[in-house]
Amino acid sequence: MLRLCRTTVPGQKRGEGRNMGRYLGPKDRLSRRENFDLFGKGSKITRLSVPPGMHGHKGTRKVSEYGSQLREKQKVKRMYGLMERQLRKYIGQALKTLGNTTNVLFALLERRLDNVVFRLGFAPTRPAARQLVSHRHVTVNGKVVNIPSYQVEKDNLISLTAKGVKVPSTKLKLEAKDHNLPDWLQKKALVGKVSRLPIRDDVQEEIDDAGVIEFYSR
Repeated sequence: MLRLCRTTVPGQKRGEGRNMGRYLGPKDRLSRRENFDLFGKGSKITRLSVPPGMHGHKGTRKVSEYGSQLREKQKVKRMYGLMERQLRKYIGQALKTLGNTTNVLFALLERRLDNVVFRLGFAPTRPAARQLVSHRHVTVNGKVVNIPSYQVEKDNLISLTAKGVKVPSTKLKLEAKDHNLPDWLQKKALVGKVSRLPIRDDVQEEIDDAGVIEFYSR
């Protein structure tokens, strides 16, 4: 009998691989489902207000409270490129930690290494940033880290390897020089620094964080 085996790359967490439950289809389809630019594609995304599928808009109907919370949860999960169990884990950590729950939750999400690489402008999208990290093109305090979910800390220095700078999408992004850096990060040349831990107000994307937390608190 032929058996299929799952393999993991040394140093890679289970579930971080390319084909372990992660969506690999057209990214625009997900953005259209949420009516929200999930991947920072800007003007490159078309028909954002038209839902995916053959028939597009099928008329308006009232969305239940549960349905609204579900959409917000899906928005966060897809925006940060998470699997369900990963987001559930972050929510659990936030609920168990003293302090403002939404600040704790978004600090965990924003401090993911793939997100930090994206926020620093080293990659045009989070999926591209995830690939940079997975391919060992990113360093933290001078050491290569290839785990996208790695949590950066205050005063950590994040940079690209020599090969990472030459990745076509990264090279184009660095040359554009039109990136808006969040207040909790600093950047000089090709080195980024975590100047402080992020809070909810640092996330500019429109997210109903209360709805996300309530969805998992049922």
